[in-house]
This record gives sequence, structure tokens and C-alpha cells, in this order.
Amino acid sequence: MVVQSAAAPPTPWSKSLAQPKIHESAYVHSFSNIVGEVYIGANVLIAPGTSIRADEGSPFYVGDGSNIQDGVVIHGMERGRVLGDDGKEYSVWIGRNTSITHMALIHGPAYVGDDCFIGFRSTLFNARVGKGSIIMMHVLIQDVEIPPGKYVPSGSIITTQQQADRLPDVQAVDVDFAAQLVGGHDAPQAGQRRTESAARVAPVRTERGPVSPVESSSRSSQSLEMISSRLSPEVVDQVRQLLAQGYRVAAEHADTRRFQTSSWHTCPPIQSTRDSDVLSALEACVNEHAGEYVRIYGVDTKSKRRVGEFIIQRPGDSANGRSASSGYSGSSYSSPASSASSYSSSSVAGSGKLAPDVVEMIRNLIRQGFYIGSEHADTRRFQTSSWHSCTPIRANREGDAIAALEACMADHAGEYVRIFGIDPKAKRRVGEAIIQRPNGKNGASMPSGGSYTPAPSSYAPSNGQGKSYSAPVSQGRLSSEVVDTVRQLLAQGYRVAAEHADTRRFQTSSWKTCAPISGNQEQEVLAALEQCLSENSGEYVRLYGVDTKSKRRVSELIIQRP
Repeated sequence: MVVQSAAAPPTPWSKSLAQPKIHESAYVHSFSNIVGEVYIGANVLIAPGTSIRADEGSPFYVGDGSNIQDGVVIHGMERGRVLGDDGKEYSVWIGRNTSITHMALIHGPAYVGDDCFIGFRSTLFNARVGKGSIIMMHVLIQDVEIPPGKYVPSGSIITTQQQADRLPDVQAVDVDFAAQLVGGHDAPQAGQRRTESAARVAPVRTERGPVSPVESSSRSSQSLEMISSRLSPEVVDQVRQLLAQGYRVAAEHADTRRFQTSSWHTCPPIQSTRDSDVLSALEACVNEHAGEYVRIYGVDTKSKRRVGEFIIQRPGDSANGRSASSGYSGSSYSSPASSASSYSSSSVAGSGKLAPDVVEMIRNLIRQGFYIGSEHADTRRFQTSSWHSCTPIRANREGDAIAALEACMADHAGEYVRIFGIDPKAKRRVGEAIIQRPNGKNGASMPSGGSYTPAPSSYAPSNGQGKSYSAPVSQGRLSSEVVDTVRQLLAQGYRVAAEHADTRRFQTSSWKTCAPISGNQEQEVLAALEQCLSENSGEYVRLYGVDTKSKRRVSELIIQRP
């Protein structure tokens, strides 16, 4: 039975809660579950199987004309609030004419603006989604603010503000497709609301006025078909991540001889930013150049540089199967996908000193046409980043490169030794990793998301194992992970900046900037960071690099938590 203003029956944990306030024109199915202080506006549709529970975090607000489709779960944490459009605090705010589609999860604190679309099985937590944004299917959005009018492709994982800021704008074709997905039905009439037929729940309100409702997108209308027989899921995810960060996607190919000399030929340019079109173009390139190497990369149109190279086909790949193995070459702070899992696992003879992860890294670099370089430093020079080059490695064969590296490690036992890739075209180095330390511990040390290498420092002892994007602070002193991050940012020509937020502002991603750090000397920057930590004790503090050329921020790192 469909009713117009009934809440869920009382439960042991909800008897003492405030009762929902449901507008008389709202269309609520009896199989839905609405508990606690929930405000439901006019002409709202609540479909069967929906669970809206304001029994922990509260209150919730659902704006006029919105629809909450089958299987949606809306819940909130006891702590954490967002500011609604009416100026009041809510655990969950959903604006007007917004569609929350099948099986989506909105977990407060969360804000969804007017005229938005949240796709099937997508998840929002501790996030804000601006007006007119399209969130496609199977998306995770956490700890960020999506600017108004942005498009998030299916399968995206948006957990840093840098990712959110680079999202593409919604296009007219997306709005048209949104109308098709949601349907062109008017709001249920009074007689329909009183009917006992559950079939009446299907109509969903879609207004076609000056402001078009943005509820879905044709960019992912064929998301299930896009994973073709030629492209592996890893390639599809890589493409989606590049597009989600605002990059163009390009491809190039090379036979075995050209691959060895890094003489790649460009595939036809891909002008579209729709993932279905991009994947179709990539598959065409793969088919046209069967038996050759094919790789993709992102193109940063602002700074005119390429990022995130990724081999999607090798000569040994099956003609009717998915890519057998993919290799990734991450450039500094542009990696939308992890490279550690993409290394080949085939064995290499004669590597008695190098750790398996180092061998795999070498193999991956060589396969992508990079040369291998190495350098060493004793403890004193390591602290000042004064590395000395080892004997140049002229070989492009895996076994020869490994033998040369083992010789360098043997010649400089008791010192730090690190390797890196050399891009002969761009004349730059990629993927630095320390492979030997004075304490005898060998193995690659390279965090995801950047090419810097955290290592012990004399500035301050570390008190923990810092994870990616989060480093500990020890007794008011900066940890070695933070020091190394600062050192590497400065070495790559970036400025360093910092910002802070208390718990409430952190939940809404409303950071405040610390005093500007004008110097580019390591000690000056570290002193300024310590000053920021002291002034904002008990708050979140994070640092980031500033690329002064492209006017963008890179490699955010939380260095203090409450």
C-alpha cells in the first residue's frame, strides 16, 4: 500500500525519537522505512525498500520534487553536521529536484545540492555535492567537496580535493540523458497517492524548466558495454581516473624494434572526453596494431605535459583476450592508479641481492622504454640530498641492468642506494625508489601517489609507519616522512604550503590557510610548518606542494590530527 505521510512503525531504538515531518503531497511507499527527525518536502517520492534513519545523526532534509528510489539508504553519524540552504545544521541535506537512484548510500555528514543525480550504488560520506552535479554509477565520494555542475564518471573514487577540483563540467548531452533515465512523468496526483497499487510508485518527477535537472549522464550510459574483450578492467579504470581528473587520453604504439629505442608512433587523436568514446578509440588502436606495444597516457592541457603512462598491450598478448599485463609509469603526483600491482611477476635469473619488488620495478621501467639510473649517498650526504651517480647503466636488458645495480650496491655497502627511470625523450627521471639503506634493509621504498622517496632523516625521529597521505607528528617535531616529503617537493621545484581545519571544518572540507611560506630553503619551510602546528594544536594540519607554473596543488599530506 502507498500512503502519503506515514512513517515507519516504532522500533525499540526509535520510540523516543522525533517523528518525521512529511508534506501531504509527498509520495511515500509503505515498504519504506523513515525513522526520526526527517523533513520531507512537497512532491517527494520515496520508493519501496528505502531506509531513511535519523536515529543517530539527525536531522535529515529532503527537498521538494526530489525522489529517493528503491533500496536507497540514508543514515548519519552521531557527530558531524553540514549547513543546509536554510542556514541550519543537518546530518544529511538533499536539495530540490534531486534524484538518489537505486541502492545508493548517503551517509552523513553529507550535503547534496539542488538538481543533482546520484547514480546506482554510489556512496557519499562526509562530502558535499554542489548544485547540478552528476554522480554516475558505483562512485565513492568521501571527505571532499564536489563543485557545482561537475560530472563524476562511473567507477570513480574521489577522496582528495585535488581530484574533485579537476572533474569535468556537466554537458548538455548529460542533462538529456538524465531526463531519459529518470523519466518525464509529472508528480503523482492526489488520486494516485491514495491508490493501493504499488505499481504507481514508478513515476518519478522530472521538471523541465529554466534550470534542467541533472540526474545522470550519457557518458556512462554504456558503462557495462565499455569493458570490451580487448581492454582489461584495469585499463578501463585507468581511463576513467584520467578523465575524472580532467586529463585528455592519448595512445601510441611501437613494434619491438621501435619499443627498444623508445620510438613510439601516435595513434589517431582522441578528442572526446566521454569514457565510452575513449575506450572505443583505444580498442580500435589495439586492434589496428595487434602484435605491437600500445600504451596510453593522460594529457594535462593546462601545463602541456603527459602523465600516467600505462602499457595496455604487449606483443605476447592474446588476440582474443584481454591485455595480458599492464605496466604503469607514474609521473610525479599524477598517478591515478597504483603501479605496484601492475608489475609482471615473471622470474629473473641471477638476482641474489635485489629484493623481488625492486626486480619487478626494473622490469617495468625497461618494458616501458626507460633507461635505469642509480646513485648512492652516505648518511651525511643523504641528509643534504647530495647524491653521487653510480656507473652509468647502458644496458636495456633486464639481466644486465640488475647485474649493474648489484655491483653498485656491493661497491657502496653501508650507504643509501636508489634507482630511477630515465625518460630519454623528455630528459627527465621518473619513479625514484631507495633499494639499499645503511642498516642493510633492502627493497623498494616509494609511496603511492608520487615519485618522492620517504626515508629516515636526522631532523626528527619517526614514531610510526606513515601511510599514504597521512604522516605522524612526534612530540611537536616533524616526522621523517614529513621532512622527506618537504625535501622532495622543494627538489622538484614546488612551493610548500599548509592549511588547517578543526573537526567540524574537516568534515565539510573547509580548510583555512596557514601563514604563507615564502622561502624555498628546507629549514625555513620546516620551521614554518612547525609554527603552523603549534598555532593550530588539536586541529588537522596538512601540507601540499604548489606548482607555480600550472597554478595547481600536488601531493596533499596530513601531518597532524586532533
